[in-house]
Amino acid sequence: MPENFFDLTGRVAIITGASRGLGQYFARALAKAGADLILTARKREDLAAFEKEIQELGRRAAAIELDVRDQQSIEKFAAEAERVYGHVDILVNNAGCNVRKPALEVTWEDWNLILDTNLRGSFFVAQAIARRMIPRGYGRIINIGSVTSVAGYAGLGPYGASRGGIRQLTMSLADDWGRHGITVNCLAPGWFRTAQNSVMYEDKEWVEYLSDRIPLKRPGQPNDLDGAIVFLASEASRYVTGQTLLVDGGISTGAIRALRKNR
Repeated sequence: MPENFFDLTGRVAIITGASRGLGQYFARALAKAGADLILTARKREDLAAFEKEIQELGRRAAAIELDVRDQQSIEKFAAEAERVYGHVDILVNNAGCNVRKPALEVTWEDWNLILDTNLRGSFFVAQAIARRMIPRGYGRIINIGSVTSVAGYAGLGPYGASRGGIRQLTMSLADDWGRHGITVNCLAPGWFRTAQNSVMYEDKEWVEYLSDRIPLKRPGQPNDLDGAIVFLASEASRYVTGQTLLVDGGISTGAIRALRKNR
């Protein structure tokens, strides 16, 4: 039994979509906990600077190209990931995209882009890596969802559908693969500023409105997710599977909006 349940020394973690945003924060947190990393992006050169940053933390890091919308790319990446370190212990299924539009303006192409990336891509990446985890009888799969996995927001129809699907997929895969020693959980951030939504945070009134709806009275900071990602990747969560962990400052409770309506 380990003395430190959060120690990831000797573990190898894959983080998809690690060229920017929350993917890089997840990677830093896991590296600081002791994990060696495999970083993915559609273009390997987009990872060069970040790969070096992780190595400067004293951890091994390898960059691999991956397009989660391409099945051949997924299979090639999975084989390469196993070859680099000889095994894979942790998968953070983070690669994703969004198109913000009113529902009446969403195109067929918008829908396919979002669902193919966020939902179909996450499934087939998990499948390819689980095939490598099963023979070893160990694995931690962390699907990145969102507060939209449990709540609906205007202008986010396809995105919410994809993230709701991630929550359901997580439960199904947990049941499928639990007997092989693999846990599958969903980490669902609330409102965090990223490259995808940074323009929204330039609107001071919107940020004030958002903060008023969050019990902790502020949007999330990327490092607010560090503890959750390490927990789900470590032995500390060995009996936790099929769950959605919301890290959202409490906005999913809906309590503030309900109270205001009753005043």
